[in-house]
Amino acid sequence: MDLPVTPSFKLTGKRALVTGASSGIGLGAAVALAEAGAEVVLAARRADKLDDCVAAFRDKGFSASGVPLDITDIERTAAVVAEQTPIDILVNSAGLARHSAAVDTVEADYDEVTNLNVKSAYFLTQAVARQLVAESRAGSLINISSQMAHVGGLDRAVYCATKHAVEGFTKSMAIELGPSGIRVNTICPTFIRTPLTKQTFDDPEKVAWLEQKIKLGRVGEVEDIMGAVVFLASDASALVTGTSLLVDGGWTAG
Repeated sequence: MDLPVTPSFKLTGKRALVTGASSGIGLGAAVALAEAGAEVVLAARRADKLDDCVAAFRDKGFSASGVPLDITDIERTAAVVAEQTPIDILVNSAGLARHSAAVDTVEADYDEVTNLNVKSAYFLTQAVARQLVAESRAGSLINISSQMAHVGGLDRAVYCATKHAVEGFTKSMAIELGPSGIRVNTICPTFIRTPLTKQTFDDPEKVAWLEQKIKLGRVGEVEDIMGAVVFLASDASALVTGTSLLVDGGWTAG
């Protein structure tokens, strides 16, 4: 009898663009894709940090290059996407949080968080999708969202609003782009230990609260996201689009 064959998790021959790639989840995503065989373009705002990352990738024998990019510059982002084509995989890990009680939110913080987390993410995803459609290529577009796209959180009204919005445009784009073989999904992590979350994790009371909320009893590490990135980027998830992969240790289950 003929047995089914597991679709490949390998990404050999694929080219990936990862934004927010100089640290944290973005760096982990880029490493995961490179380990799976993809050629990876690392994008982030700090050129010096990017140079260090690319050198480290090449030391490991990975195929990698870097491009300085602030995705809030919509025109520049579209130009970079056009220059870097072909792109088979997008992982957008650029994001921002400004936490405060809803009644204390100031307009400047609202605008800054919304501009990066929603507007810039939208037009980055659009730019890659346009290139894929123009080239009649299939692809996988992944936005790093958050468990807070599925629940509310104290002092996180603006952040939650932006991540709920990402889930919304992800679903709509998935519907529109599905006939072209382009998949659009999100990954929704819980609290992940990164340089940007250091202040939270330096507070023992906050860590204790997080561990109580996360049903597996521990906070997340960058490595917890890496397998999810490879899954959504690869043929292993060929029928997965318009959905969220929650990597939250059970936070949203309770």
